[in-house]
Amino acid sequence: MAGNKSKWLAGNRIQPVAVDGSRDVAGLIDTAFLAYNGRRLQEACRLMVEKMLDDDCVVGASLSGAMTPAGLGQSVIVPLIRAGFVDWVVSTGANLYHDLHYGLDLALHQGTHEVDDRILHQDGVVRIYDILFDYDVLLKTDAFVRQTLEAEEFRKEMGTAELHYLMGRYLAAREDELGVQDTCVLTTAYRCGVPCYTSSPGDSSIGMNVAELALRGTGPRINPSICVNETAAIVYGAKKNPGRSGVLIFGGGSPKNFVLQTEPQIQEVLGLDDAGHDYFIQVTDARPDTGGLSGATPAEAVSWGKVDPLKLPDAVVVYADTTIAAPLLAAYALERHPPRTTRRLYHRREELMERLKADFLARCDLK
Repeated sequence: MAGNKSKWLAGNRIQPVAVDGSRDVAGLIDTAFLAYNGRRLQEACRLMVEKMLDDDCVVGASLSGAMTPAGLGQSVIVPLIRAGFVDWVVSTGANLYHDLHYGLDLALHQGTHEVDDRILHQDGVVRIYDILFDYDVLLKTDAFVRQTLEAEEFRKEMGTAELHYLMGRYLAAREDELGVQDTCVLTTAYRCGVPCYTSSPGDSSIGMNVAELALRGTGPRINPSICVNETAAIVYGAKKNPGRSGVLIFGGGSPKNFVLQTEPQIQEVLGLDDAGHDYFIQVTDARPDTGGLSGATPAEAVSWGKVDPLKLPDAVVVYADTTIAAPLLAAYALERHPPRTTRRLYHRREELMERLKADFLARCDLK
């Protein structure tokens, strides 16, 4: 009757330790997050610290959902970038736009979701669930974006990494004038040389202001193909260094696809040899059974070549609200792992692109 009982009971015994206020965040996660999605979060934390943050692993993060209005840009993403734990970013344009409010010292307030939005509209107040802010915040941010993008250096074709890097430089100067520091993803990414991409550059207020400038015959001309190839080049360079690639996915949506499609771009489209990302961590509240990308599992990603099938055990999905899980994950990583040297991949884009292009053209010549 015993059968393979010992195999199934080989896991660590659940021996909970009383929560007594004496432990730091990492200690609490290790001793109290023992099952269900609490354990998935513990597994994600340990995967990040024990493997993904090894020196030879390049980490890409994707940001979707309204993270920055809730302050997660400043509280979570900025510290991870400064510690060298995030090497490149794919974000919704909305996250980067609302991130600007903090660098411009424009106030967002805690409020309530139980409110009549018709009255808010009459009073000139904008709501993002329980975050409230003056409509003037949008107008002032729009004015900064347009004034910045009218500068001579923007008047050319470019990808979103260059767009955001240049915007980060202008925003860093404004932060210095206002006496605020380390408030924005864009300014921190600029200072650390971390490239920030947007998968849908027209789908945000930044893109809307780019479109306004286009009507006046000025401003940047965004070429998405640059972003597709540069992100593929980053992952290809990481794997051929030789090294490994990890993805840290907050939410899902278009940024999740963009950070993962690097591998199909390398393998399926360019025909270059690779095996998928090595490490996969996602925090999501989306279900897989609806067929949407936000809930798609890493096992499904294997079928597309996005995740290395041999590394599937090093893939964790945490079904939780990002506003809860992301600060805990960041705190664990910062407590348990020393800072890494920033790779400054923004400044290596040309080198990485040349390698990708050379190998692709060499493959074409062989046919």
